[in-house]
Amino acid sequence: MPKASELKRGMVVEINGIPHSVKTIEAKSPSSRGASTLYKIRYTNLQSGQKLDESHKSDDLLKEADCQRKEVQYSYNDGDHYVFMDLEDYSQYEINNSDLSDQAGYLSEGLSGIIALLSEEKVLGIELPQTVNLTITDTAPEIKGSTATGRTKPATLNTGIEVQVPEYLEPGEEIKIHTGTGKFISRAK
Repeated sequence: MPKASELKRGMVVEINGIPHSVKTIEAKSPSSRGASTLYKIRYTNLQSGQKLDESHKSDDLLKEADCQRKEVQYSYNDGDHYVFMDLEDYSQYEINNSDLSDQAGYLSEGLSGIIALLSEEKVLGIELPQTVNLTITDTAPEIKGSTATGRTKPATLNTGIEVQVPEYLEPGEEIKIHTGTGKFISRAK
């Protein structure tokens, strides 16, 4: 049973007997002494697709949904569906674009390390790896002498998402992005 402070995007927990996927997590630290951190979490009901907003204290226990976890690799996008392949038996699983929401921006062809959450051979959701490598496709030109400053600029990546990157990066460079926060970490090695 995970605590509220241990939840990550994509995890599936049971609320009132129904599996819900964690979509966003916002931590709020109170200013008074002795008060515990509150976590405002937005869930998506995996049966009806409705959103649910809940607040939990950091040590509140949540029941993990009874589902199977399989390591999969992202294969391709088929219009309204994303297709993932099981790395053990090569079976394929589809998930709707709407079920992935903002996670789709971190998927690049051949990405492995993804955990599919299955219930009765139906994909409930996915857990992305903590970091992914993506390529910058468009950004403003490099500014000379900008390596010493901490300024950033927006950059569009090969999956279509936009992130803030240091000014010295150029189109074509591969960078590492944190999937939980959507922030630039470093150049990919």
